[in-house]
Amino acid sequence: MFKVVHRLAGRCAVLSGQSCCSPASAKLHLGVGAVCQKPAHRHRPADLPEMPSCDFKPGEYKGMSKERIMEIRRKNCNPMTMKITYYKKPVFLHQGYMQWLWDFDGNRYLDLFAGVATVSVGHCHPKVAAALQRQLSKLWHTTNIYVNPTLHEYSEKLASHLPDPLKVVYLTNSGSEANDLAMLMARLHTGNFDLLTLRGSYHGGTQQTMGLTSNSSYKYPIATSSGCTHIMCPDVFRGPWGGSHCRDSPVQTTRQCSCAQGHCLANDQYIGQLKETFATSVPSRIAGFFGEPIQGMGGAVQYPKNYLKEAYQLVRERGGVCIADEVQTGFGRTGSHFWGFQGHDVLPDMVTMAKGIGDGFPMGAVVTTPEIAASFAKAFHFNTFGGGPLACAVASSVLDTIKEDDTQQNSHNVGTYLMTELAKLRDTYEIIGDVRGKGLQIGVEMVTNNKASRDPLSPEAMSEIFEDIKDMGVLIGKGGVYGQAFRIQPPMCITKEDVKFFLAVFKKAIQRYMDKE
Repeated sequence: MFKVVHRLAGRCAVLSGQSCCSPASAKLHLGVGAVCQKPAHRHRPADLPEMPSCDFKPGEYKGMSKERIMEIRRKNCNPMTMKITYYKKPVFLHQGYMQWLWDFDGNRYLDLFAGVATVSVGHCHPKVAAALQRQLSKLWHTTNIYVNPTLHEYSEKLASHLPDPLKVVYLTNSGSEANDLAMLMARLHTGNFDLLTLRGSYHGGTQQTMGLTSNSSYKYPIATSSGCTHIMCPDVFRGPWGGSHCRDSPVQTTRQCSCAQGHCLANDQYIGQLKETFATSVPSRIAGFFGEPIQGMGGAVQYPKNYLKEAYQLVRERGGVCIADEVQTGFGRTGSHFWGFQGHDVLPDMVTMAKGIGDGFPMGAVVTTPEIAASFAKAFHFNTFGGGPLACAVASSVLDTIKEDDTQQNSHNVGTYLMTELAKLRDTYEIIGDVRGKGLQIGVEMVTNNKASRDPLSPEAMSEIFEDIKDMGVLIGKGGVYGQAFRIQPPMCITKEDVKFFLAVFKKAIQRYMDKE
């Protein structure tokens, strides 16, 4: 191992890594230097540009065979692992660095899904890896019955990134755990029971949070959390109302509207639906409302600009608290703000977070007000692993790295460029119905060969395009109630050169599919 120079967004830092070129010329993951390994696409189209180069050299894989791994996956891993495995020809991953992943055969992939929007600053980011290594040699685990500095340093640092009065931190191990805890806190604090969430939302897979989640694919035929009501999602593309100025995004829908400037008739209609829910489906007093600033599993669905502000007011008038689920949108991913809720000009009573908080290290959190925290202190609450020294060391380094590498600004710049270019493809191909999002939280909704119908593209067609994109060296995600949206939520270190390569790959995959039709 030796030191190489890394440059991102005008900053220069000394990192540890392996390079196939001299340290003096190494510029990691910015498309400069010799390619150290073969790209993933085995049958590369002649008109496809070269994959951006990478100066990191992965180690050679010497582990179990693919056949043996799949045998174990079928026999010893829970059956759901086979059910959720992406691709007909699965990707066997071996190593990662920043926005790049390598498979067993040394093929390189551009990762635009970040382990489901989880890798925030980059796979195995040297700064974060170094912080973990330092903590590994000092202290792994104590629980909160003892006092160690790592938990307290991180809690203060995390709270400093949130507006007053959101200053009390509860650390967990996942987003499901954080939302489960927030449900309990909302009910205890208000003395009410009923909770609202949006259709198409995903808030976790525990028995309690399954009640919040509004997608049949994630539900079992058992009694999940009672008292959860799902309200109409104000989706201005797929929903009954929407126009050409509704979203806080560089790209709007192709639907037209005649709204006066500063007024959104679609928002009025969706708020009307919420008021009807209050009048017909829940008690006069409720516990709270959970909302993602931009839906994640739903396919980066965005709401009219003032929807959350008006919804929060209606919820509070009925005694409820407002919870912003920032599991996928937090930590600068939306570009314009550190937290997604800030883009809606609202102040929640609780913020839940996970995924990007630890760059892939298991961690979650609930941040709330002193008043709500006091309501929750009437009995013991204990979490053995929540806020452990290793997790706090990693998460603290992630916050530092977001600032030092300017990843929030990079999300804004690169994400805006990507969305505007994707919009050009939408205007070219009838099967691309919608492009939406902010920063690097992006959705591309696919439809049958008729934009006006908004009928979702079939699962078979989605899989064909999805597989082709992978075979050309790019990994993306899928989402939407009908599985009709491609999700692009990459590590926030990607560059315009990476985006240009993806756009060429995506266009090629769409064109190939269209040529067969």
